[in-house]
Amino acid sequence: MIEIPTDLPADLVPLSWLIGVWEGTGVIDYEADGRTFSGEFAHRVSFSHDGGDFLNYSARAWLLDGDDRRPLVSETGYWRVPRPATDADAGPALLPPTETAPRRTADDVETLRTAEGGFPLEVSLAHSNGVLELYLGQVRGPRIDLASDAVVRTAGAKPYASATRIYGLVDDHLLWAWDIAAFGRELASHASARLARAE
Repeated sequence: MIEIPTDLPADLVPLSWLIGVWEGTGVIDYEADGRTFSGEFAHRVSFSHDGGDFLNYSARAWLLDGDDRRPLVSETGYWRVPRPATDADAGPALLPPTETAPRRTADDVETLRTAEGGFPLEVSLAHSNGVLELYLGQVRGPRIDLASDAVVRTAGAKPYASATRIYGLVDDHLLWAWDIAAFGRELASHASARLARAE
């Protein structure tokens, strides 16, 4: 059962079913650069909020090889239903707001609904291997569809051009699939997992 926290900002209600810690396993299956990458991995994902109009996100993964667990790339970032910035919002950088923010309501959030019946979504992620991603998409009930809008890599990062991700709540489990374009290959299936709520 999904419980919506009473202190949740209205802007986060469309994402409320994600809040918590999810753990489980998945599979990697990707061919690129003349190699096949495959195997089972353990995955731990956390969505939390601290009162702001965004969810905090972190994820860790480990390749499973018998009794061994080898760390894979970890991610951290923010998920939010975007709306136009006003003088009541902080930023850019550490600039404070110049007006007092009115309390946002469900009716305010409803004005953001898309033609497809969902809500727009922005996800910004930083990977531990020097990749930064900005995803755009939408949340429609218990389903999220995302596509990368921008990928930035450090000089030492491996070739990685774009990605799509799908998340869904099915039978109280968080299911996700991640397609990537890496090592010069076109967008293709890369990994998927099934996670159960751990906290």
